[in-house]
Amino acid sequence: MSILKTVSRGTAVAVLISAALAIPQAASAKTVIRVQSVIPTGADEIVMLKDFGEDVKALTDGEVVIEVLPAGAVVGVQETLDAVDSGLLEGGFAWTHYWSGKHPAAMLFGSPVAGAGIGIDNIAFMSWYLNAGGKELYDELWTEMGMNVKGFMLQPAGPEALGWFKEPIETMADFRKYRFRTPPGIPGQTYKDIGVASVAMGGGDILPALEKGTIDAAEWCCPKPDSVFGFQKVLKHYYLQGLHQVVVNADLYINGDVYRSLTPLQQKALEVAANASLMKSMAYRINENGIALDKLVNEDGVILHDTPDDYFTEYMAAAAKALEQNAAENPFFKKVWDSQKAFAKTAVPYWAQAQRTNANLGEAYADTLKKQ
Repeated sequence: MSILKTVSRGTAVAVLISAALAIPQAASAKTVIRVQSVIPTGADEIVMLKDFGEDVKALTDGEVVIEVLPAGAVVGVQETLDAVDSGLLEGGFAWTHYWSGKHPAAMLFGSPVAGAGIGIDNIAFMSWYLNAGGKELYDELWTEMGMNVKGFMLQPAGPEALGWFKEPIETMADFRKYRFRTPPGIPGQTYKDIGVASVAMGGGDILPALEKGTIDAAEWCCPKPDSVFGFQKVLKHYYLQGLHQVVVNADLYINGDVYRSLTPLQQKALEVAANASLMKSMAYRINENGIALDKLVNEDGVILHDTPDDYFTEYMAAAAKALEQNAAENPFFKKVWDSQKAFAKTAVPYWAQAQRTNANLGEAYADTLKKQ
């Protein structure tokens, strides 16, 4: 081979490489996951959901984008999970106990009534979920429900307030005078079991129902989300201590086919962002609820009350009965509840004792503020 031919071929290769480098490279494929919420876009939960979305976008270098849609944008609130299952929506955002009609065990993840009847608060629940088999059972739930869904727990919120009333309630007899908005599923049914006129409805329907007189009293969540909804505009008597949702978690649902189409790294990014959201949500809520409660009481004329003593005994007894009945009727419900009970046997005695220090410390400081 001559030197000329060698140089020519070398030049040709160099030209081809240069040409290839000059061609704009195709952008990485982007996956947009439209997530329809079951609540209005102004709610605190949507603020935190969008923050989660920003984490996912950053962790995937912009390859996975979470687009939040308001309630009813594509389907009705009650059709949200079915739309994710079918692929009509790539994602949904709600509380898993909303789907208790599809499987009673959904309640044990979204809102285990009265702390699952075994003394679990939201921090202890996170320990069970992340460290004692809860996440694996949560994944199993969707198979039990026949749903093509991958779920991610994002936002713990409990303990939730008992709720808002027109007049003070001193006994359960006073409570039973009111038509009371409750969450769906077993927590709401337990109110019916103790004689309260429980009316289940979505978050966006509560304030209009109060203004129209369809209901007389209501619960939603906690001081900040409640004040965003505007309860203080129509009701002034507020009770913080409630048992129906001592533990409550808002979740993201992704269509199973969409989730499986993601790369392993993108799937891990969703998991990491979801786990981060659990802690970020707790931090957000403590601060925001404290600020909101101070404003409700000191600026908006809301009167804070202690919940009547007979509420606790009546509700706990009814909740225990409902849990036992569902465990007897549904094997997977029993499997999940047995797991929670096994965890609680050692975790709750420790955590309850440890929490006394925190409660006493906080009460002592709160008392000094009252004297100022």
